[in-house]
Amino acid sequence: MSHIPTQSGGAWNEMTVVKVNRVMQIAFENDLPLISLVQSAGVFLPQQFRVFHKGGQLFRDLAVRTAHGKPSCAIVFGSSTAGGAYHPALSDYTIFVENQAQAFLGGPPLVKMATGEVIGAEELGGARVHATITGLADQIAVDEFDAIVKAREWVASLHERSPLLPALIPPVAPRYPVEDLLSIVNPDIRKPFDMQEVLLRIVDDSRLSLFKPKYGPNMITAWAHILGMFFTMLTCGMPLTWN
Repeated sequence: MSHIPTQSGGAWNEMTVVKVNRVMQIAFENDLPLISLVQSAGVFLPQQFRVFHKGGQLFRDLAVRTAHGKPSCAIVFGSSTAGGAYHPALSDYTIFVENQAQAFLGGPPLVKMATGEVIGAEELGGARVHATITGLADQIAVDEFDAIVKAREWVASLHERSPLLPALIPPVAPRYPVEDLLSIVNPDIRKPFDMQEVLLRIVDDSRLSLFKPKYGPNMITAWAHILGMFFTMLTCGMPLTWN
């Protein structure tokens, strides 16, 4: 589902919540992943008495989906305020478009009115803030097209993790020779090295997808294939451990 930001800033009116709640019901009953293109001012206030109660069902349904293992992804394209910020916050996976996406309960004008502080939208809740400080953004996309690609990769990872599908796919050689590891990893464990360079010499080429790469940079989390087998990996610059 997608907001239309050119109409009332993507705010939800009476019919919006009817459609959203129906989409959520269909997705839940048919065990479908949910992808939302988010850019919303929240509730359309002139209709708030018709929207607030039914509109709150979206947040309840997102939480119930997570509890039942039914994944949801929010791609934040632009400014998302109030309920528009709750949506990605309650989704399982979030992708923010760099220098464009924002998520906050109240924007800079409201902050200035309430506290007197002058702050820009990017500083208050831009993609970089949520990718490096709050941890809300799982991925940063360079533009809308890159965001859609990352969402497709997320959906592909869901299929790969499904117990109904075979665990193996045709293996691919790593991007760089594994022999390079001898020159990358120093025998002195006190000397730092780039763990991503290690991974590129272990995992199948083009099958490494980092998770929250800017958040907690001392640790790398990723999805990848090794010899065609799907893994979730966790590494912090020392020997690899696997989930």
